[in-house]
Amino acid sequence: MKKLWATTGINIILAGFLVFLLFYYEGPGHAAKPGGETAGGETASAEKAEEIASTSCMSCHGENFKGGAGPALDKIGSKYAQNDIENIIKNGKGAMPGGVITPEEAKIVAEWLAQKK
Repeated sequence: MKKLWATTGINIILAGFLVFLLFYYEGPGHAAKPGGETAGGETASAEKAEEIASTSCMSCHGENFKGGAGPALDKIGSKYAQNDIENIIKNGKGAMPGGVITPEEAKIVAEWLAQKK
C-alpha cells in the first residue's frame, strides 16, 4: 500500500513538471532580442498572433487557416482591412461568436491577419 502511494505521488510530481514544461518553458531559441525580434528573426507580435490564432481560431478555421467550419483566413487581408478584422473578432459575424479572445489579443491577431493577402 505504501508503494502505491509513493508511486502515485511521484507520478503527480512528474505530471506537474511536464505541465510546467509545456506551458512555461520556451527554450533558448525563443530568447527575445532588443527591438521585439526573436532569435529566428520574426517579430514577437507575429509569433504571439500565430500562437493565439492557433489555439483559439484553428479549430473552426481549419489547419493552416485554409477553412473548415469557418471561412479560410489565409488570404483574409485582401478582403478586409485590419480594423474590420478586429471588429469581426471582437463582435462576431454570422456563426462566429464575439469575444473568443481578449480585445488586446484581437488587435494583435487582426494586425497579423491583415497582412495575409
